[in-house]
Amino acid sequence: MPELNKNNYSGYLQNADTFEWMKSRGAEMRRLMTYYKCAMLEVETKFKVLDAEYSLQHDRNPINSIKTRLKQFSSIMEKLERNHLPFTLSAIEENLNDIAGVRVICSFIEDVYTLADALLNQDDVQLIEKKDYIKKPKENGYRSLHLIIAIPIFLENEKRMMKVEIQLRTIAMDCWASLEHQLHYKKDYEFDSESMEKLYECAQLSTKLDTIMDELRKKNNI
Repeated sequence: MPELNKNNYSGYLQNADTFEWMKSRGAEMRRLMTYYKCAMLEVETKFKVLDAEYSLQHDRNPINSIKTRLKQFSSIMEKLERNHLPFTLSAIEENLNDIAGVRVICSFIEDVYTLADALLNQDDVQLIEKKDYIKKPKENGYRSLHLIIAIPIFLENEKRMMKVEIQLRTIAMDCWASLEHQLHYKKDYEFDSESMEKLYECAQLSTKLDTIMDELRKKNNI
């Protein structure tokens, strides 16, 4: 983690005491982030193993790609402040579930559920929360399967359970979500009602694409 600069966090730090706390706990924060990174790598490895096994059994790979993301330090501080939580390591571990993130892009909708079930059936994976935005999409059309899990990492003298956020989605879902994110968060883009309607229309087309591709998969016994 880079050296803390008080000016960089002026939006998140309201007083000098908080800044001094961050400086004094920097080493502990770096250690915690390393633990999250290890947990993220554990989950990524589990999915790669499942992908390899599925390939042997079915002669195709259910996973198109895997993306990992470790939440930025500034974003962590911002989220703590937004939720009126203290700037403490315990507050981070207890309340933030999305510091370590793994996104799995699948070929077909069936693959999403097959991989999710296979992961959750492993005896060292603990499910904390599940949100199915595929069966029940968000109002804007967003679709994805979200899992919050706890997974053990084995250190020199201890085992720690760390939380990881997992998103499983198809290629079509990921394409729509990535483009929507770029449009929605571009500062000079006017996101009016017409734009929202167009995005929702694109989401429906994405859903139709997944449906047709799934029909082709079943027809050809893929």
